[in-house]
Order: sequence, then C-alpha cells, then structure tokens
Amino acid sequence: MNDRLNGVAVFVAAVEAGNFAMAAQRLAVTRSAVAKTIAKLEQRLKVRLFNRTTRQQSLTDDGQAYYERCVRALAELDAAEECFESGRREPSGTLRVTAPLLFGRRCVAPILLELTQRYRKLQLEISFNDRVVDLVQEGFDLAVRIGELRDSSRLVARQLGMQRMGICAAPEYLDRNGRPTNAFELNGHAGIAYLSSGRPVPWRVYGDRGDVFLPRMSTRVGFDDVQAIADAAIGGAGLAWLPCWMIGPEVRNGRLELIMNSERVPATEIHAVWPRMRHLPLKVRVAVDALVKQVPELLS
Repeated sequence: MNDRLNGVAVFVAAVEAGNFAMAAQRLAVTRSAVAKTIAKLEQRLKVRLFNRTTRQQSLTDDGQAYYERCVRALAELDAAEECFESGRREPSGTLRVTAPLLFGRRCVAPILLELTQRYRKLQLEISFNDRVVDLVQEGFDLAVRIGELRDSSRLVARQLGMQRMGICAAPEYLDRNGRPTNAFELNGHAGIAYLSSGRPVPWRVYGDRGDVFLPRMSTRVGFDDVQAIADAAIGGAGLAWLPCWMIGPEVRNGRLELIMNSERVPATEIHAVWPRMRHLPLKVRVAVDALVKQVPELLS
C-alpha cells in the first residue's frame, strides 16, 4: 500500500511540476527515480499516463482522469492531517517571491517583512523584477503581477486589487504646451513611454463615449522603470502615465499636476500568482492572505 501511495504522490508531482526534472527537484530525488516510478505505475495500471517527447510531456486522456482522482484522494488525506495539525503549526522555511520593481519595494516587501517578524521560522527572499518570471522553472513560491495575466494551467491566481492610473505632468510643461482636457487632445503631446521588452506600452484612455482611445503621443524618451518616468515628468520631459499610488504625493506637493484621473484612464489588475499544487504550503497561504488584506489599503 505504501508503494502505491508513493507512486501516486510522484505522479501528481510530475504533473504539477511540468516535467520529471522539476518534479525530482521538488521531491529531492533523481530524475531517473521519478521516471522509474511513473513507469511502474503505468505498468500496474496498464495504461499510458503521459505522452512523452524529447522536449515536452503531456497527460493522456487516461492520465488526466487519473490525475483528477489522485488529487481528490490526496486532498482528503491532507484534510485529515490538518485536523490534527491545525493550531500547532506555523509557517517555516524560505519563501521565494518575485514582484515588480517599485511596487514590490514600496507595497509588497513591507507586508512580507512583517510576516518574518511574526513567524520566526519563516525566511524571505524577494526578487524585484518587471519581467514575467517562470515560477516553476526558476523555483519561486509566489509572484505579484500587475496587468493582464497570461493563461496558464500550471498557475493559480488571486486578485489583490486594482491599480488606478493617472496621466500627469510638471506644471511648467503644461504651462508651455497646454492642458489636454480629453483623450483626443493628448495627440501630439510629448509622452514619456514605459518600455516592456524594449517596446513602448501603449496608453489607453477612455473617450467621451466610454470607448478606449489610444492617443498618438510624440515619444522621444522611454524607460523600463516607472520611477525614472516620474522623475522625467517632474523634470518637464512630458506627460506620464503612472499609478495613482505613486504620483499622489507628487501631486499634493505640486511637483506634478494630474491631467486625467482613474475615471479617464483604465485601471490594471494586481494578482498574487503561485504554482498549481494539490497542497498549498502554509508559508504561501499566510503570505497570500496578508497581501489580500493589506494591498487594497495601500492602493486606496
């Protein structure tokens, strides 16, 4: 019976990790040990569970059906153990997190650092990076992502809030070039671009009828860092499209002037994202719960 349960656990790990090598890393065994266990399981069941090529693996129809049943069975076992362990466990181990550069520093890090003060067995590693990280491949437990999520059956997401956006500029720039009052009047203005993978991210603004308008800006300056964009805007380089939580203090002190607020500029979603697995580690669960509770307060 123990061998049967071990085979099931290895099979589920192989599915959720995406390949045998990553499953072996998670289980602290060799890749060949994972492959042999899967082969024995297929032999015992008399079905093929995976379609395997030199580059990738995917579940067969039988494999998908068996996976769904295995996940339910293992979840029942986890729930049984939870009944005995609840109340006497605390999160422990290293929590590896990736988050956007500025938002991560200002909003994510303080929340997670507070968890390390509350839970002495918890260790924290945060990577600040605006690129989309492959969580499974690079070994991260959790990511905070801003914007539209890419479809992935290997990930689970939970919304943390909405990032409201605004368009602003230095008063001196607006005195020289005029103050646009609608989406159409943005055309021709100098816009400081946010660069993603070397390309400017288009601005999206609501028109008078509620339709989405993409203004044609004169873009001579671009950065892949929002703080650099804010600094350039304060220096008079042009209009900037930035998060309201970031520009609020600069608007209040008069260094920036808000031209269009979140009623005119579509907001973007913020999510916590983690690899799909049958049993969510406690360290990830408490981190997600803390972010869900506190991030909306910071955004407001």
